Amino acid sequence: MSPRKVRLVTNMIVGASVDVARTQLAFLNKAAALPVLKALNSAVANAVNNFKLDEKSLKIKTATADQGPTLKRWRARAMGRAAPLKKRTTHITIIVSDGKTIDAKEPMPKEKNKENVKAVATPVEAKAKNKKEIKAKPVKSRKSGSVSDGKEQTK
Repeated sequence: MSPRKVRLVTNMIVGASVDVARTQLAFLNKAAALPVLKALNSAVANAVNNFKLDEKSLKIKTATADQGPTLKRWRARAMGRAAPLKKRTTHITIIVSDGKTIDAKEPMPKEKNKENVKAVATPVEAKAKNKKEIKAKPVKSRKSGSVSDGKEQTK
């Protein structure tokens, strides 16, 4: 089933509780509802068994339908010709959350990011702050093999 058809179903259930989403998928008149319901049941079972979360407090945080590999087939046409068929597949991903747990993928608050950036400095930068200048390293020329101080001489 193509991702475009599955996205119609997954976009409906994002943000809903698990019970409401199961009810919607059970009565939805779309062929994509059954695979999405299977993925939802699997996500809920993983959350309950692996993370010891309460099933009644779970909500659907994200639901995506990404494109999988496409199977290329041929269909017979008139006068001995063939027409290509693309049988598209879909990767369905559903993330459930109880709203209390911290997601590791969420970015840190902006204030903490600024502190981390200020704290990280290379030794050259630290020396330069103290001495107020950065000395150029000697550069060895490839052609002549001589060592220069990094400054170009004009003729």
